[in-house]
Amino acid sequence: MSHITLIRHGQANSTATDEASYDKLSDLGHQQAGWLGGYLQDSQTHHTRLYTGTLRRHKETADGMNTGLDAVVDERLNELEYFTLATLLEDQHGVPFPSEQGAFTHHLPKVFDHWKEGKLEGTPESWQSFHDRIDDALREIATGQGPALVVTSGGLISMAMAQAMGLGIPAMARIALAIMHTSMHRLFPIGGHWSPVLFNAVPHLDTPERRAAQTHI
Repeated sequence: MSHITLIRHGQANSTATDEASYDKLSDLGHQQAGWLGGYLQDSQTHHTRLYTGTLRRHKETADGMNTGLDAVVDERLNELEYFTLATLLEDQHGVPFPSEQGAFTHHLPKVFDHWKEGKLEGTPESWQSFHDRIDDALREIATGQGPALVVTSGGLISMAMAQAMGLGIPAMARIALAIMHTSMHRLFPIGGHWSPVLFNAVPHLDTPERRAAQTHI
């Protein structure tokens, strides 16, 4: 098994309230991607393969990183449809979409819990389908030769970490909320299992002039 470095996309359209309008990088998101690519080049970090989901924000981030690698695009690496799930939660259970950032700490685990327990009707996919496609994609990537970069989204990264560590929904939600844009998260195979050896690393943003670019939303 080869090790995998998961990367959250750069900052997207943070004022969006639906999937389509969210799916593009902000100006800062493009800059974050460029800074990450520069860091990987300057530090001579070795990767032989690059994967992305099919979403625009994934592709724009990978392009901005300018790794020189040809990206393999895989829809299994796409994000869960949070806005869609949140709309279903509001329509079917009366739980409103958060109006301020702090409220997401309570909203996100509610979305995850209702989704996992089958309490939302008409979801784009089931919780189990989301779980299984991530597991399948990462296991397939791990069978390839050499370390791989995977540009994806925060929800997928939190699920991958939860799978590796056997975590429940409360912990998975806290992980998802903590993940910064263009952060790196590495899974290393130890004894036939994934072990997280890097989480939420943003060395390319850890300078005085760039710390304001350490964004979550």
